[in-house]
Formats: sequence, structure tokens, C-alpha cells
Amino acid sequence: MKIAITSNGANLDAPTSSVFGRCPMYVLVETETLQFEAIENPAIAAPSGAGIQAAQLVVERGAQAVVTGSVGPNALQVFQSAGVPIYLFNDGTVRDAVEAFKAGRLQPLAAASALAGAGTDAGQGMGMGRGMGRGRGMGRGMGRGRGMGQGMGMGGRAAAPPTPGMPLPSPVSANSREEEIATLREMTSELQRQLDEAKRRLDELTAG
Repeated sequence: MKIAITSNGANLDAPTSSVFGRCPMYVLVETETLQFEAIENPAIAAPSGAGIQAAQLVVERGAQAVVTGSVGPNALQVFQSAGVPIYLFNDGTVRDAVEAFKAGRLQPLAAASALAGAGTDAGQGMGMGRGMGRGRGMGRGMGRGRGMGQGMGMGGRAAAPPTPGMPLPSPVSANSREEEIATLREMTSELQRQLDEAKRRLDELTAG
């Protein structure tokens, strides 16, 4: 069986990644032989839709299951449509993830374990991107529609409105401590990335 594992490296001894849409590598492993193929994630720097693009790539490469730290609702929808189950795994190597999968220690995920847009897939989330917009509802949307409310841009790119009709999912979709940890890691990683981007943009504006 061929499974795809989100990874921070290109071999079986690389540490797994806690995020799906913006992980550096996908390692596709034949569980019976441990033969593998490492694929760089072409969507890691995509401004939006990273989870969807990455999920489509993994499906096209023939993955029959995916093992990751967390996955957002957009990517999950692609996998559900393709009949590819998702399994959560954290704190180990790609080889560890394969062994846990083969031993039946991983449970399939029925619902998204990350917020929509936590991997910069789409509009809702708690973020601080480019644009320094001030939310007109609750909170502070600062670019790319990632705030809670419609951003009014000041000196940068105005925030796009959130995707209509998409409710903000619970950070933990299943009663699992591992899923909650994975979700918090994803949120922390994304917030740090956005903070770095906001600082860079601020430096550009003040320098100019």
C-alpha cells in the first residue's frame, strides 16, 4: 500500500511535519517494501489554496492514505472526494509513521484538525498578513482575508472578506489530545510566518 507522509526531509529518517498544506516534502512509501519517493511541495509558497494544490498532487501520485500532523478542511475535502483516508501522527520520523500505520496504531480522521486557512488555504482564520487592515467586525484582519471581519487596508494590501457561508471550525474536531496539539502547532507556525511577513512589509514601507 502506498501512503503519503508529510515530512521535513527527503528520506525515511527525516522528521515528520505537523502541517499538510505547507510541509516541505511528501514522502510516498510502499508499506510492504519501504521503497519510497520524496516529492517537494510545490504549493508551499502559494499565496492561497496550498492545501488543495498539495492534496491534488498527493492524490495524483497514487497515495492510498495520508499520514500528517494536521489537515485543513479544504485539503480534507479533496481527499474525501478521492476516497483517501487521513491519519494523524506527530513527533517521530517518517519510518516511525510507517511502522505506526502498519501496526494499526493510527486512527482515521473524520473531520479537519486545523482551522480553515491555517495553511493559508483561504479566507478565515486568525491572522496578521500583509496590509495592516483593521477589522470592521471582531478582531484585526491584517491582509489576505485572514482576519475575523472585513479588513480595511492601511498603507498596504487591503484584506479580502472571509469566504461566505463557511463557519469557523472548532480547533479540535475530535476528542483527541494529539489533534489539539497538532492544531495548535499549525496555528503557531502560521501566525509566526504571518508575523515575519508583516515585519518585512513594515520594514519595506518605513524604508521607502
